[in-house]
Amino acid sequence: MAAKEVTAALAADGFTDWIEPKIPDHIGNSHVHFLNISIGGTWTGTVTIQRRFGSEDSARDITDGSFVHTTATVIEQALYDHEEGVEYRIGFKAGDYASGTCNVRLGA
Repeated sequence: MAAKEVTAALAADGFTDWIEPKIPDHIGNSHVHFLNISIGGTWTGTVTIQRRFGSEDSARDITDGSFVHTTATVIEQALYDHEEGVEYRIGFKAGDYASGTCNVRLGA
């Protein structure tokens, strides 16, 4: 069974573990998968959300899934996906981290 939550205090290049969105009980459409994204901390760099279609697939950056900050910030977002078996992760790509700690959580 896939993880229902991944958290990390990112302070270097790297990503969280992968997580698969879940189908929420309160949405009648069984083809919609939900993922909660929380980003906080004081950091400088570009945080990127990536997705893949199963463990054999390579990671792809999602459109509008990058966050650039240089001061203390909190970002809360929800992501909906209609694909089965899709997985997500969040982190700093090589060269995108500068300083500080970025606290991230992906919850399904």
